[in-house]
Amino acid sequence: MMNAETEMLIERRRVGRKLSLWRIIAVGLGLALLLALASSLDGSSDGFSHNQIARMHLIGIITDNAAQQKLLKKIAKSNKVKALVLRINSPGGTTTGGEALYLRIREVSKKKPVVAVFGTVAASAAYMAGIGADHIVTRGSTITGSVGVIVQWPDMSQMMEKLGVSMEELKSGRLKATPSPFRRDDPKNLEPMRELVQDTFVWFVGLVEERRKLKVKDIPGLKEGRVFTGRQAVKLGLADAIGGEDEAVAWLVKHRKIKKGLPVVEHEPSTENALSPFLGMAVALSRRLGLDMLADFIQMDSSLSAGHAQGLMSVWRPSLIN
Repeated sequence: MMNAETEMLIERRRVGRKLSLWRIIAVGLGLALLLALASSLDGSSDGFSHNQIARMHLIGIITDNAAQQKLLKKIAKSNKVKALVLRINSPGGTTTGGEALYLRIREVSKKKPVVAVFGTVAASAAYMAGIGADHIVTRGSTITGSVGVIVQWPDMSQMMEKLGVSMEELKSGRLKATPSPFRRDDPKNLEPMRELVQDTFVWFVGLVEERRKLKVKDIPGLKEGRVFTGRQAVKLGLADAIGGEDEAVAWLVKHRKIKKGLPVVEHEPSTENALSPFLGMAVALSRRLGLDMLADFIQMDSSLSAGHAQGLMSVWRPSLIN
């Protein structure tokens, strides 16, 4: 006969095998769910297989993002996509990035209606992208506007002087590598940079006047780069209505004859990151669970900040107040 200790050992092993089996089943179900989510994200499979309203997010610092532009082109071409809802939550970014998005959004609009839905902030280059839509819906407390262009650089010349450090350089022309953080430039050397900023600003302002059917000079502070709340933006003609995605879809149904009840389907741009399949699935799962803030956080490129972006910037940066 087996003693009590032996019987206990056998029972523990039996329970351990059962637990292992359940763990394997749980892992298998998890993998199946992830594979299903991955399939739903893949536009080449069932992502565009049925009639829908496409939803795309513009989040964080805007750059000249080829993946976003490729997705917009794909949405424009799909016969299954009847309209596009563009969710924007961004302080802006590079002027070139905003310009590229604006042009792609206009291409989509030539084939199907586009509604921009502004979130917490939709300023500068993000506003530039938003005016490419046919209709703009904003929250009452959204921060928007900040129409303008900026170039910034640090001035470390005084610090270097105190440390007894100097930067020596040889350059082919007076304006090469100007402006520089290592010296105080002569104002006349900065004039070409001012002209560059002004040229881009005039283009941006013209875009706002053309798309919003208004005169910038008639809106106090707009030409100076002021930001507005969503309520102010609607009153001034910078946006069309207060609300969110529900109001955007209702506008599509009423004014663009989009079929009522058509599903709104999420589409995410692909990335070159090796972890992108897992990140994409995490974003999709978060959105399906209603965790939009978590999805937005995952979707942001943590390695990118306004300080790393190159070129002219159209970005809203609030001052830090102690």
